[in-house]
Amino acid sequence: MNDHCRDYSLETLAVRAGQERSQFNEHSEAMYLTSSFVFDSAAQAAARFSGEEEGNVYSRFTNPTVAVFQDRLAALEGAEACIATASGMSAILSLVMALCGNGDHIVASTGLFGATQQLLGNIMPRFGIQTTFVSQTDVAAWQAALRPETKLLFLETPSNPLTEIADIAALVDIAHRQGVLVAVDNCFCTPVLQRPLDLGVDLVVHSATKYLDGQGRVLGGAVAGAKQYTDEVFKFLRTAGPSLSPFNAWVLLKGLETLQIRLQAQSANALRLATWLERHPRVSRVYYPSLPSHPQFELARRQQKSGGAIVSFTVEGARAEAWKVVDGCRLLSITANLGDTKTTLTHPASTTHGRISPEQRAAAGVTEGLLRVAVGLESVEDLQNDLETGLSLI
Repeated sequence: MNDHCRDYSLETLAVRAGQERSQFNEHSEAMYLTSSFVFDSAAQAAARFSGEEEGNVYSRFTNPTVAVFQDRLAALEGAEACIATASGMSAILSLVMALCGNGDHIVASTGLFGATQQLLGNIMPRFGIQTTFVSQTDVAAWQAALRPETKLLFLETPSNPLTEIADIAALVDIAHRQGVLVAVDNCFCTPVLQRPLDLGVDLVVHSATKYLDGQGRVLGGAVAGAKQYTDEVFKFLRTAGPSLSPFNAWVLLKGLETLQIRLQAQSANALRLATWLERHPRVSRVYYPSLPSHPQFELARRQQKSGGAIVSFTVEGARAEAWKVVDGCRLLSITANLGDTKTTLTHPASTTHGRISPEQRAAAGVTEGLLRVAVGLESVEDLQNDLETGLSLI
């Protein structure tokens, strides 16, 4: 990124960081839709391929539009470098494959997204990488799970879908005392609400598909942190190819420009909706970090700038009653994606966490009566009225 950009505020970085204008001096970032790049000579081609000369080679691992996105997100996270990937899950895969190997061990939260649990619990063991899952909020359990072969602590905070908050600084302390890396999935908060690297974390992971885009248009992912670690991720990406397309990178750049104002407005809407749900007679419990009833309310106040835009709640009953609420809504979109300007509603036990075992769902607190709302930018009154329609059916 441009060195002078580091002095600017988050709002300015989201709009300006990373851009290098071409010979045409364009105002909006250029989109380079090309698979490969032409060299001036055979010697230059050899130098580019070997890394002796910086420059673009092949869009699987070098592309100007992708580079701008990487630089901008690195600036927002306060990271030394960033590597973009095709999706959030490919970002996690790339991180683990780059930094862990046969015989290594990972400690991860039971509150991880269902696909992440599948990756770490079912797929990585095929490559000799074992994972122990522990409570998101029990620092002592993380400490007890560490082994001599532990290479990485992996968590997402707030968790999906219960918005449990991990004490990042405490986990960094116990990990670094034993030479273990810490990676945080910052998808729910984004750097607007939380900067894990400022708390000592080594790497931050994103599903850029969510809030970084913000309008449900494209897939993308990223790993940001110290260059000594992102360089290893880059080596994996260059060979294995889970690459972000230039078009998707360009769309994500446009999303970053409005990230701060979107997330601030969505968080304000979420707090109002959570407060309303907590008073509803057919709702037995609400999970939202900015509610005083949240178990980690004080930690969230210290660690995050607001509660974010995800509200989960449990209805009286089980799956049948939860599905009645979902099917009764007409405004909220029934989809498992989140982070959009449009509010979405899902039943985690049968969607995002449907492929993990009942025992894993129980450990994660994902009950049959749980629903997750990813709050968008609509009128809160309209959202309340739509949920009231669904809740009135149980």
